[in-house]
Amino acid sequence: MKYRWSLAPSQPLLTGQLIRELPLSPLIAQCLVNRGVTSKAEVGEFLNPRLKLLADPYLIPQMEVAVERLWKARNNNERLLIYGDYDVDGVSSTALLTEMLTTLGWLVQPHLPGRFDDGYGLSALSLEKCLEQFKADIVLAVDCGSTAVEAIRYLNQRKIDVIVLDHHQVSDPPPEPVAMVNPQYSDDYPNFQELCSVGLAFKLAHALVKRGRQEGLQKERDLDLKQYLDLVALGTIADLVPLTGENRKLVRSGLEQLGQTDRPGLIALKKVAGVSRPVTVFNVGFHLGPRLNAAGRMDNPRTALEVLMAKDQIEADKAAEVLDKHNTKRREIEHLISSQAVENVREQFDPSRDFVIVEGNMDWHLGVIGIVASRVMREFYRPTFILASDGEGWKGSARSIEGFDLAEAMRNCDDLLNDHGGHAMAAGVSVKPGRLDAFRERINEIARHIITPDMFQPPLKLDAETDLSELTLVHVEKMRQLEPLGQGNPEIQLLIGNLTRSSPVYRMGRDKQHAKFWVTDERSACEVIAWNLKPEDEPENNFDIAVAPQINEFNGRKTIQLKFIDWRPSKGVAHQGST
Repeated sequence: MKYRWSLAPSQPLLTGQLIRELPLSPLIAQCLVNRGVTSKAEVGEFLNPRLKLLADPYLIPQMEVAVERLWKARNNNERLLIYGDYDVDGVSSTALLTEMLTTLGWLVQPHLPGRFDDGYGLSALSLEKCLEQFKADIVLAVDCGSTAVEAIRYLNQRKIDVIVLDHHQVSDPPPEPVAMVNPQYSDDYPNFQELCSVGLAFKLAHALVKRGRQEGLQKERDLDLKQYLDLVALGTIADLVPLTGENRKLVRSGLEQLGQTDRPGLIALKKVAGVSRPVTVFNVGFHLGPRLNAAGRMDNPRTALEVLMAKDQIEADKAAEVLDKHNTKRREIEHLISSQAVENVREQFDPSRDFVIVEGNMDWHLGVIGIVASRVMREFYRPTFILASDGEGWKGSARSIEGFDLAEAMRNCDDLLNDHGGHAMAAGVSVKPGRLDAFRERINEIARHIITPDMFQPPLKLDAETDLSELTLVHVEKMRQLEPLGQGNPEIQLLIGNLTRSSPVYRMGRDKQHAKFWVTDERSACEVIAWNLKPEDEPENNFDIAVAPQINEFNGRKTIQLKFIDWRPSKGVAHQGST
């Protein structure tokens, strides 16, 4: 087996209650329970995630303090610098707040640091250069700032107030801004900890509009916040935060807004990416997001911001073409470096020693090392750090496996690092000169105390066991009620046992890397499509199969197709729990 299978335990009391109260099939009820949706009210909210069910933005920590300080800034005509980040979350957050605050009367200047000139996050050096061009009275740090102790101290010394609007883990000791609008700052706010920065930006916008409407201000009364949901969907999906809770409501409406958006930049971006209505999570994650990210990876993130904020269609088309060219170049460089990195690791990889992979090359392109880290991590399924030169030393990106918290591990390597930040599963790092080998040894020593051997096999969480006869068009159509699918709300994955192949395997693709075949349980049969399945990995004899059911539409005809995930020799009736 490629994966470590686990079958969600059946919960007959909870699923039975849902089936009695709602028109749900047993399979859909089981899938909802697996996602923590266990009551009639929760099912209603999950299947129909309406914006009016969003929580009060003032429940987020220090939101009221941030609103009060921004209100004072507008009343006093103070100049506001919005300092964002160069990824899609940071760029979309910056675009949303710049547009919204300017509309309501703030004096706003947006700024995005360059990956190559300014580095990651809020830094004193970058701020010093920025403030030479724009004399700010107040700084709003978006998608950064939660670990920027020195940078915020620098601003405080210059009597410039700082508001941090961020979702990354907070350093210890924390920085000291006027307001730290970050749900990660305290465990008292679990309902908001899944929001990324553009989600928090929308909540800040909501809080400001709410304040204005309470005071009877006309501009706030006239402003429709729904117009910003296309930006919220972009950043939320691209940042791979869970599509549950608040995010589910924002993304469901945001994808609708993205499909009908009148933003010239998004119209142009969808055109070069070949995206049409309806816009899906897949479209954002694999077509729109990478093109916006390509600006910061290959050149200057300002181009991505210009696309999102463009008012003229001709200019938007030109900027989108630039992003598309950057993305093509990014793919070429990424493919080359990924091949080099995988080969380098394979030559020296020792599974008993290398609990964490730390691989670097001074000549690699800094803009793509995060993607390369993801590729290497998937290839070897180990926490992975990929590093390149920033002109002075080693700088890189990390991706992790389930159960190993990168941010926590790097905090235990502070003496070896210039800087670090991020999440449990993805992070950035800068290693002190001459300390790379020591860092590799330390991070592996930390991992050896945390990671157990079974964690090196990727987990495969299956929603339920079923048989082929249950997978009718009606049932599979109803599975679409769980959309939008993504991080935290994955596609439905099922175990079907005791099958045999009922057709030869048909190889497809330019290199015959894909396969199609039919399976049967002697009562029903169904087609399986397997992407990137090697001939030696084809299922044979009696087997159990892990699949994601989907509907294939061809020539106006709909049929059930099973997307292959993994297989194992059949052991008879599968049992509950880990298998």
